[in-house]
Amino acid sequence: MGTLLLRIAGPMQSWGSESKFETRRTDAMPTKSGIIGLLAAALGWKRDASLEELNALRFGVRADQPGHTTYDFQIARYQKTKKNTEAYLTYRYYIEDGIFLVGLESDNIDFLRKLEYAVRHPVFHLFLGRRSYVPTQPISLGIRDENLELSLRNESWLAPSWRQSHERAYLEMQIEAKNADQAMFVKHDQPQSFNPYRRRYSERGVYIDHFLIEDSHYTEHDIFSELDK
Repeated sequence: MGTLLLRIAGPMQSWGSESKFETRRTDAMPTKSGIIGLLAAALGWKRDASLEELNALRFGVRADQPGHTTYDFQIARYQKTKKNTEAYLTYRYYIEDGIFLVGLESDNIDFLRKLEYAVRHPVFHLFLGRRSYVPTQPISLGIRDENLELSLRNESWLAPSWRQSHERAYLEMQIEAKNADQAMFVKHDQPQSFNPYRRRYSERGVYIDHFLIEDSHYTEHDIFSELDK
């Protein structure tokens, strides 16, 4: 058993699992469907390819730097009649300045090595939920000889060092449940097809865990300390 670790970071990213139509919200963390889409693009798979191998990966994510959720709006148009078009506003939510650690667990180490190579040498453009949201490097952090939970816990904090000195490293993880008893809630982000004419998703169980990362450099800041010098 092994776990492929990915660093998911960029100026902007968006991971919608529920919303549609004019208001497109984002989840607080990367979704399994979004990361599987990224991996499929790296492998060069077409949109109608079978996702069975990728869906078999057990998925987990850790919020090393949650970022800030904000939104903008766009003007969209559709053809109302042959002669007339109608405009309307769409609201698009996204995460600014987020850094996440994603883990993908599998018993098939050869497949994990294939995925790692593909992420480092992608066939198609990689993006973080939307085509204009480009990831920063590095993406792949390598394969760990541990299960998903241990890999997410043991990896060093990915936030910049200057931020580590000012914030507590009390990190949240969302991990795919092994069974129904372990699940705390369900997410509708298990992709069955990316075909644009028949996109389909199913549910998976997820549980939440928290821990205080060991290598935090957090210290309390006394705003009056300079007055004593």
